[in-house]
Amino acid sequence: MSDTEDVGVDEYEEGEEKPKFKPSAPKIPDGEKVDFDDIQKKRQNKDLVELQALIDAHFEHRQKEEEELIALKDRIEKRRSERAEQQRIRAEKDKERQARREEERLRKEEADAKKRADEDAKKKSALSNMGSQYSSYLQKADSKRGGKKQTEREKKKKILADRRKPLNIDHLNEDKLREKAKELWDWLYQLEAEKFEHIEKLKRQKYEVTTQRKRVEELSKYSKKGAAARRRK
Repeated sequence: MSDTEDVGVDEYEEGEEKPKFKPSAPKIPDGEKVDFDDIQKKRQNKDLVELQALIDAHFEHRQKEEEELIALKDRIEKRRSERAEQQRIRAEKDKERQARREEERLRKEEADAKKRADEDAKKKSALSNMGSQYSSYLQKADSKRGGKKQTEREKKKKILADRRKPLNIDHLNEDKLREKAKELWDWLYQLEAEKFEHIEKLKRQKYEVTTQRKRVEELSKYSKKGAAARRRK
């Protein structure tokens, strides 16, 4: 075969269309029948099994969530109960603390009231003793003077003693006792001031008497010397 013939054959082979692949149907064994209903049932049963598995998994997950929710509610309720118990204990402690404070306050008030009552009693006793001592002093002073002639000072003392009123302080409260004590103090201060004035006046009188007496003595000495000198002449 020549080269020209070979080229012609190749071109013919390339121009010819190749057949496509066609799958052949499975061969059914001879003598056996295919039960399509059985195949369909098996597929349905498989699908039902898978669906049941999904349903069971879903319900299992749902049950687990419900159990967790119940456990969470139990924990919340437990915490709420514990918190309520803590608040109850705290309220009881606060109540006991308030009761102790109130008891301490009442005890302190009673102690202060007793202290004030004792101080008032002491003040009343001191004022009563002061009045009785002054009255006794005046009585002793009057008894010592006896029948002597009364001076102006003694007359004033007598007048003050006559004017003195008896102390009646049992019914007085603390403020009234303070006023009464101030009144007595002013009165005693006035008496002391008058006493000081009289003492100073007495001192001045004594000084004047002493000075006059010295002058008289000196004048007497000079007069005696002059008389003796005249007798010598």
